[in-house]
Amino acid sequence: MANDVTGQVIALAAVFQFANLVEQLAKSGHVPPSEFEVMVNSLFSQNPDNTLDVYGKVSHLELGLRTLIDSLKRKPSRSTDCIRYVMGILHLQKRLQKHPNMLNFIGLRLEKSRQQSEHFSPTHDNVIGGLADIYSDTISTFSFRIQVMGEYQHLQQPRVANQIRALLFAGIRSAVLWRQLGGSRLKIIMQRNAIVKIAEKLLEEAKQEQLH
Repeated sequence: MANDVTGQVIALAAVFQFANLVEQLAKSGHVPPSEFEVMVNSLFSQNPDNTLDVYGKVSHLELGLRTLIDSLKRKPSRSTDCIRYVMGILHLQKRLQKHPNMLNFIGLRLEKSRQQSEHFSPTHDNVIGGLADIYSDTISTFSFRIQVMGEYQHLQQPRVANQIRALLFAGIRSAVLWRQLGGSRLKIIMQRNAIVKIAEKLLEEAKQEQLH
């Protein structure tokens, strides 16, 4: 799996997508249900044949690919909040890798949540609440925490708070995959143009999928 550059871009696009959805939730209180379901399913993906299988198909990551491309091209329209969430996710992933016992604990808890999703649905409030609890019991115990900015009336809602935690959790899981495939922050800087080209090619594939 190491040094799979296309796989790295797919996983990194997922990180950007989930960060984008965090920003949307915090500011509007809602995200598209289909994109939210992609996030949940990525957490429950077990032994995929390839990186794309984690997210279903490339069109499921269209938002993330667009966000990644805009960010690496430094387009002024790209929100600084989204970029800050991405950087925070990558930092927490690095911290998490130093705690193998926590990773094992997360794996066990995720399996219970996956079983729960079979009785309800992947996006049921009980399932999302369980995923949020995993995040709170593990990653949230680190001294570094991602400060989510948004509208107070949305952030105070338990539903929105749980969804945000679940999205951050999924972002960190995708960052773990990105690292396993050979990704690093240095490579983002040194190989920015190459990453953009691959992301643009994947985005074209996503558009073609939408047409069929």
